[in-house]
Amino acid sequence: MLRTLDIGCRTGFREGMNDPEVTMSNADANTNLVAHEKALEAAGIAIALAMRVPAPLKSIADQVIRSASSVPANLAEGHGRTGRDRLHFWRIAYASAKEVDSHLRLLTQAGVVNGIKVDRAQTTFDQVRAMTWRLLNRKTD
Repeated sequence: MLRTLDIGCRTGFREGMNDPEVTMSNADANTNLVAHEKALEAAGIAIALAMRVPAPLKSIADQVIRSASSVPANLAEGHGRTGRDRLHFWRIAYASAKEVDSHLRLLTQAGVVNGIKVDRAQTTFDQVRAMTWRLLNRKTD
């Protein structure tokens, strides 16, 4: 199965690579966006980090959990919609991914989270933002 991160799709055919939507192959009836899968991965990392934050900063950790879980949820909901509804949810997902980044930076500056794991979460959320940006700004011919 060919996976492309730059266009946010899973496709079984090379000719479908320019389509940022999911293309279904005969072998794979799964209709997940790669952006959604990547968002689940990123959210898992961020939530695991937030679970270890000490009590005085729990409100920020709770916000990490809410914003991180919002990213895959909004990507999935947008994928089930059409037109402006779809774009609305994908914009929320993009903004929530930026929000997670900000909270993780704050927790890093406070010295309460593992910097290497934060880097991994931020890199993964950055990939999600890139894929989501591509979904939001695709060229229609």
